[in-house]
Amino acid sequence: MTHEAGWAHAPGALRGPSWLREPGDVNDLVPHLWSQTAHKVDGELHVGGLAVPDLVANVNTPAYVLDEADFRARARAFRDAFAAYDVFYAGKAFLCTAVARWIQEEGLCLDVCSAGELTVALRAGVDPARIGYHGNNKTLSELRRAVAAGIGRIVVDSFDEIERLESITGDGATARVMIRVTAGVEAHTHEYIATAHEDQKFGLSITNGQAFEAVRRVLAAPGIELLGLHSHIGSQIFDSAGFEVAARRVLALQARVSDELGVTLPEMDLGGGFGIAYTTQDDPADPAQLATEMSKIVEHECRALGIPEPRLSIEPGRAIVGPAMCTVYTVGTVKPVQLDGGAVRTYVSVDGGMSDNIRTALYDADYSCTLASRASDAPPVLARVVGKHCEAGDIVVKDEFLPGDVRPGDLLAVPGTGAYCRSMASNYNHALRPPVVAVRDGVARVVVRRETEDDLLATDMGDL
Repeated sequence: MTHEAGWAHAPGALRGPSWLREPGDVNDLVPHLWSQTAHKVDGELHVGGLAVPDLVANVNTPAYVLDEADFRARARAFRDAFAAYDVFYAGKAFLCTAVARWIQEEGLCLDVCSAGELTVALRAGVDPARIGYHGNNKTLSELRRAVAAGIGRIVVDSFDEIERLESITGDGATARVMIRVTAGVEAHTHEYIATAHEDQKFGLSITNGQAFEAVRRVLAAPGIELLGLHSHIGSQIFDSAGFEVAARRVLALQARVSDELGVTLPEMDLGGGFGIAYTTQDDPADPAQLATEMSKIVEHECRALGIPEPRLSIEPGRAIVGPAMCTVYTVGTVKPVQLDGGAVRTYVSVDGGMSDNIRTALYDADYSCTLASRASDAPPVLARVVGKHCEAGDIVVKDEFLPGDVRPGDLLAVPGTGAYCRSMASNYNHALRPPVVAVRDGVARVVVRRETEDDLLATDMGDL
């Protein structure tokens, strides 16, 4: 982590957050924030063997640039580190046909949590047996489709869902399920992405007995095969401490199932949601380190409880696709704004915003950025990168040092936008959602095209 820049310490000056890099380094990349092939040549950002200015000259901005080699390398790193596990890629983070195929080619499984995500996975030819289906409110028709497709596991989240599955399997079909349990663990992350405390919508509580009752009921249901228990404590998590507490409580429930119901559950999902670096403050754990720590936790608890170790699975979440993508914008306006006390903040407006990255507004998320189209020796200024939407909260990067001569027409690139940016993108203000361009070895390929005005009007029935 770098420290607060000395230039901002003069009386009346605007002080930047402590995680900002030194302002003299504005032309350089902070490597761990970017995909593995990203680098600069004479100030121009290059990704996947291509100069970003040349790339966006063909596809326009804003655009998501996906580093395929980086994506695949991160997928392999988790696959190899967790070789004894099933590793599930989070389709909700970002999914398209090409990515679903990459996941299968790299030997990973795939999590989906909607009928639409399942449609993409099946279109891509993903083996249904390697698909997991999440969700707290799966409809009867969605469950029928999942069972008919031969989905490898349905993660059951309620007694209502058990009833729906019973009505389906009563016709002779078979459903393979895991039961999502709430372990009562406080994950150190944003409230909206912490998912194992009691007061939230996911899972069945271990503490109040719902989880055990769900196990008992599923075991009694003909046509439903119970694979094991599923626990997920949240996302953007940087250490294994929370997993230790969760594993202890989930394995204790597994031991109770064995003692009281005489059934040894063969599998357990530890969740995941591993964090990535959005700023220099973030220090993600290495997959091999996580694998070692989590395996030791399970081994120790199973030995203490006297139960066999289940086959494990994890869900890395954003950790695969998040760092593999950046978003490129064009600067439209630059506006110095004088604040109380005489300090000045430079507002840099770009041609995207909360319609292509809602996370800053939704989670108060931090991002960094860099000037991607040229080098500059101008003194740095503390800038706020904002979007073009009619919202004061339309902020892309809250605080970043940029060259003082940043001007309209410049390109800015924001790293770490692979997860939950395109997948949560919207048509707010009737914006057209940007394309996703995959780059590898000097070749660019549009894997999700930019929306057009015809797309916007296609569902508008007007007065016809």
